[in-house]
Amino acid sequence: MTPLNKMYPGQKGKVVGFTDDNRVSRRLMEMGMLPGSSIEYIRNAPLNDPMEVQVGESCLTLRHAEASLVHIEVDEA
Repeated sequence: MTPLNKMYPGQKGKVVGFTDDNRVSRRLMEMGMLPGSSIEYIRNAPLNDPMEVQVGESCLTLRHAEASLVHIEVDEA
């Protein structure tokens, strides 16, 4: 498992879970970032924060601190 903030643009994977159950992780789940969802790291902002990811059909923008709460199983392809 890899934290989402340690991935690089273009990488894909599946959401495994969250570091802990807090307000931020619950909000991310409300926005569709559920365990088992496919995720793709699209790009970083010019100063490297925030990052844009695609979860299913939705694009989300997250700070790296928020992304560190999400655990990903990275596709090896």
